[in-house]
Amino acid sequence: MARRATSNSQLFPLCVMFLLATILLSHAVESYGLSLLRPSDCQPKCTSRCSATSHKKPCMFYCLKCCSKCLCVPPGTFGNKQTCPCYNNWKTKEGRPKCP
Repeated sequence: MARRATSNSQLFPLCVMFLLATILLSHAVESYGLSLLRPSDCQPKCTSRCSATSHKKPCMFYCLKCCSKCLCVPPGTFGNKQTCPCYNNWKTKEGRPKCP
């Protein structure tokens, strides 16, 4: 029985394709706001999100609460909530947005 050896020249294109697919997928996930934060990332993200409001304490409280549940904070200081569906769709009992 002859053993069939796998050469480096056969593995190299597969590795390159896998690497490119991984890069493209991670870029797409980040572009559409689907990337998940670690809980330790919530404080700096919420500090940035709440930086332009005059109501910093309640903004930070709700932003941190939303971030810990959704592991996502929209970019910028206002709007862009469509990038974080969980953050965007969480409502108060009255039907208003819960997350700043």
